[in-house]
Amino acid sequence: MPLKFSANVSMIFTEEKDLLQRYRSAKQVGFKGVECVFPYDVPTEKLSAVRKELGIEQTLINTYMGNRQKKEMGFAAIPGKEKEFQDSLELSIKYCKALGCKCLHIMSGKIPDHEESQKADLLKQMEDTYIKNLTDAVPRLEKEGILALIEPMNTKISFPNYFMNTIDLAVRVIDKVGHRNLKLQFDFFHVQIMHGNLTKNFKDNFKHVGYIQVSQPPHRGEPDSGGEIDYNYIFAFLEEMGYNGWIGAEYTPTGKSEDSFKWFDKFKV
Repeated sequence: MPLKFSANVSMIFTEEKDLLQRYRSAKQVGFKGVECVFPYDVPTEKLSAVRKELGIEQTLINTYMGNRQKKEMGFAAIPGKEKEFQDSLELSIKYCKALGCKCLHIMSGKIPDHEESQKADLLKQMEDTYIKNLTDAVPRLEKEGILALIEPMNTKISFPNYFMNTIDLAVRVIDKVGHRNLKLQFDFFHVQIMHGNLTKNFKDNFKHVGYIQVSQPPHRGEPDSGGEIDYNYIFAFLEEMGYNGWIGAEYTPTGKSEDSFKWFDKFKV
């Protein structure tokens, strides 16, 4: 089955300051889907109107992350922030429904400053909070037709102190929540940095995978830029595995956005 790709308009087409114009640029390149890290600065009515006009699918958004100046990255695993998580979830549902978006990446938040002697207790408390919040949120999302996703994101280069940072943690949380509507967002960039051994990690966890993202480590460039991953091999592997979900192109172009799509040409339909 042909692979289908979605353009991350938070990271690509940043030559355009207007998010709505980035949707248009993605359509012009040939993408049938778009994903967005932070759509919340634009009213739902405007985003919905341009998406419908273009006939492009909104494949993914992230939950509202909080104050970006303070570098907040969500609330789902932060003890004492349960109200903030509930509020962020309801706002995210509002945007998903307006955009017809079927996938929501639930941001865990970062590990608060702590004494090293307190780390084990803090991590246990955060995991318990995360599981409780997800246990409540996942059925709520299912009723709205929205798939809940959690994504291990690397703490070695990109997001120091981010709580949800390994596949082992993600799978443990998924198993403890125990709901069919909670899946793994498998980002090859993050998994390469934290784990390596990409194809085995993907095969071992394929039953949990609900969404994929790609970019080139270590600089998060387009898939065919210089780096650590042979995406010709990876894309052939995903076809062989029979993966039929969306693949988010979540990269920072190494040059102009318009020059970063040679890798995508053979996948256009």
